[in-house]
Amino acid sequence: MKNRSFRLLWMSQALANSGDIFYIVGLISVLYSLTESPFILALVPFFNMFGRFVSGLFSPLLINRYPLKQLLVYSQFFKTVALGMLALLISLLVPVVPVVLAFVLMIAFLDGWATPASQSMLPRLVPPHELVKANSFFSIVYETINLGGWAIGGLLVAFLGGQWVIVFTVGCYTASTILLLYIVDATRFTGKEASTRRADELTEGWKTIWRHPLYRSLHILIAFEAIANVVWIASILYVFVAEVLQKSEAWWGYINTSFFIGMLLGGILFSRFASWGETKLKPVLLISSFGICIITFLFGYTQIGWLSLIIVCFSGIFQQLKGIATDTFLQKNATPEELPKIYAAQSTIVSLLFAIGSLVFGMLAEVVDVRITYLLAASLLFIASVHTYRQRRYLSLEK
Repeated sequence: MKNRSFRLLWMSQALANSGDIFYIVGLISVLYSLTESPFILALVPFFNMFGRFVSGLFSPLLINRYPLKQLLVYSQFFKTVALGMLALLISLLVPVVPVVLAFVLMIAFLDGWATPASQSMLPRLVPPHELVKANSFFSIVYETINLGGWAIGGLLVAFLGGQWVIVFTVGCYTASTILLLYIVDATRFTGKEASTRRADELTEGWKTIWRHPLYRSLHILIAFEAIANVVWIASILYVFVAEVLQKSEAWWGYINTSFFIGMLLGGILFSRFASWGETKLKPVLLISSFGICIITFLFGYTQIGWLSLIIVCFSGIFQQLKGIATDTFLQKNATPEELPKIYAAQSTIVSLLFAIGSLVFGMLAEVVDVRITYLLAASLLFIASVHTYRQRRYLSLEK
């Protein structure tokens, strides 16, 4: 954890993640002042997700041809250039909505390279016995940014205005790019031969996941959770707060804050007891998987406001423990060549299933009692947890 390159990686990603939040908040403010259309605002996260999905599909081609550090630097540099152009467009001209959304798509596509590259870079910069602690620390940083970033972004918009927040984000992106330049990755890069078929390259991560029992078991769990976690999106949670809890809109914010506090506590807990967690990854993964299932069911059927906050806080803790355990299993078992492609495939799986789940669960919440969506989510999580338990013999740290 004292590795200089590790410090540069987490600081650069902290700046980049903060910038991602600030830029979205600033852009939503600009678009709302132009259109006052909720539909246009909803297109921002949609294009953001779609860009990441497409990038996840094609990122194996880049992973096979460029070292991870170069991918991180190129991704952040071109994101900075694209956002700088968007800032100029908004500042100097009356922005056209389709052009603005095209920039959102472009920035998300570029960011899709960075996610698997960053996750795969981490185990190269810290010794194996510190991976749990490093993953916990990364999670603490990420959740702290998520917890405070939206509030800080809102304050910045209130004081500076949306367009100046985007300009400020360009500065965050620039600093992140500079920090990435000084990372030293000692892992030798071996690119794919030119004769390799493109179709084989694009499906390499998927095939690796399917052939390896551990990777397959973990990603079945991840896939089911990607669908089930849709019940925590704003459109469904908002209905739940209004119809079941019968609380004001402010409670949507309270629930989100409680969830992120739980995520932060989970990261601190794993970091504090990293040595113990290193030897107990299998029970942590299984207990947290069943815990998320139970918590989702309980949340869907509580009508007491303060109790819902406690329940969702525990959901955040379990989500964090499961995420750290899953990442550690992958990082310790996969080779340096396999890991980026596995994470690229994982990003594609999560983006696609989350998008489909959003539509399906959104329609269910509109035509039936919103609590049914939480029952369905809990059922999916239970199926995934049982499958993981039955495949527990594959949950090991042996290559």
